[in-house]
Order: sequence, then structure tokens, then C-alpha cells
Amino acid sequence: MNETNFSDPTIFLATTFFTFLAIFFRYVILAGILDLVFYVFLKDKFAIKKISTKPRGKKILVKELVWSGITSLIFAFTGVIMLILWQNGYTKVYIDLDAYPWWNYPLSICFFLLIHETYYYWLHRWMHKPAVFKLVHKAHHESITPSPWSAFSFHPLEGLLQAFVLPLFLLIYPMHYSAIVLLLVLMTVSSFINHLNIEIYPSGFEKNIIGKWLIGATHHTLHHTKFTANYGLYFTFWDKWMHTESAEYQAVLERFKKSKLK
Repeated sequence: MNETNFSDPTIFLATTFFTFLAIFFRYVILAGILDLVFYVFLKDKFAIKKISTKPRGKKILVKELVWSGITSLIFAFTGVIMLILWQNGYTKVYIDLDAYPWWNYPLSICFFLLIHETYYYWLHRWMHKPAVFKLVHKAHHESITPSPWSAFSFHPLEGLLQAFVLPLFLLIYPMHYSAIVLLLVLMTVSSFINHLNIEIYPSGFEKNIIGKWLIGATHHTLHHTKFTANYGLYFTFWDKWMHTESAEYQAVLERFKKSKLK
């Protein structure tokens, strides 16, 4: 059987379209499930855990859906380009687990997350410069009170700035294809957790050896509501080192600690 040529215009467009559908409907399904669980079925139970209480209007949801649809298309396009590069031998993606030592599997994921975190932190700070913010990042901050629907809500320029990082990494560093899938799952889960506007990590988690370096809903919602702090993506270390972590962060977490779920 002949190998599928993803460079063929018809196959390229069809693959991009179906990849877009997969990405967008995954977003809609996951956001819808989280919305129903935390904001409908368990609304009263988790009300005390909400970080921002400013109401969200239907217009914001519509904008988030539109921006997320465009972002999904950009991610799909980038994914197919990456597939073409792999098919033509330009990437370091490998199929055989024995092609590299076993330790490269977890190392490649950790290495990318650290690179992505560093890249995004400084990109994020740059996007908050007034002239750049209006052009690139304002669309995401229209969701002053974030929700799962905000997770993919980016202006196309911001979507592009985020989309090319993984393909570029794969041109340089070897990663098993299943590690890429796992990485994409981690990135998606992290984005949904951070935009949930409900603190789901247990009390005191932010003080243990793992939790103190992980960004959660409290950390990121404070960025949406205050605009001038908490620029990290997955981890808090750049915010801590550069003294850009919100002074309110610990106080808000203490409020949740002293509150009991109904």
C-alpha cells in the first residue's frame, strides 16, 4: 500500500480539516463537561472555591468559541505541517522505542516543558506591553473571569506564536511519537485546570515540594483579574525568580484553606 503523501494539496486540506474537527470538538466536549460539573451540577458545592466572582455574559462565551475555533484551525495547520516535516525526515521524531535510551522519553517531555515555560513567560510579559497587548493579547483577556471555555481563546497572532514551539523543538531534539501525544494531553489538561476559576488542588498543596512550583486556577485567575502578575504557563519558578508573582496569591489560597466546602 502506498504511503499517504500529506504534501498533496487535497490530502493536506482534508487532513487539516479533520484535525481541526478533532481539536475543536475535543475542546468543546472537555469544556462542556467541566462547565456542567463545576458550574451546574456541583455549583453550590464549589461556589466557595471560585476565585473571580465577576459575572460572565453570553457575549464572552461566543467570543471564546470563535477565537477557540480559529486557534484550533491554527493548531491543526501546524500539526499537519509537522507531519509533513516528519514524513520527509526533517524532524527528530522516532517510532522505535529502542532508537534512544529509555531515559530520553521522560527527559524529552521535561526538557520541552522547561523550554516552553521559559519561552512563554517572556513572550507573555512582552505581550503585556501596551501596544502589543492591544494587537495580540487583548482577545484572551476579554475573559476577565476565565472558565474552561477560555482555555483556547486566543487572537490568531497569539495562536501562531504558541503553535510553532513544539514543531521547532522536534526539529532539534528527539522525541518518541507517543511522548508527543502525552505532552499534548498534559498541555491541554494544564490549560483547562488553569482557566477553571475554581481551585481544585487540595489545601496546602501549594506548599509541598511539587505543588509550590505548579500553576493552578488561583494563580492564573489572578493574572486575568489583575493583568500585571503571574505570567507563567505551567510552573511558578520564573514568576518567583523575577518577582512577578501576585502579592495576593498566598492570601487568596489562605481564604480557601479556611473555608469548608458545603
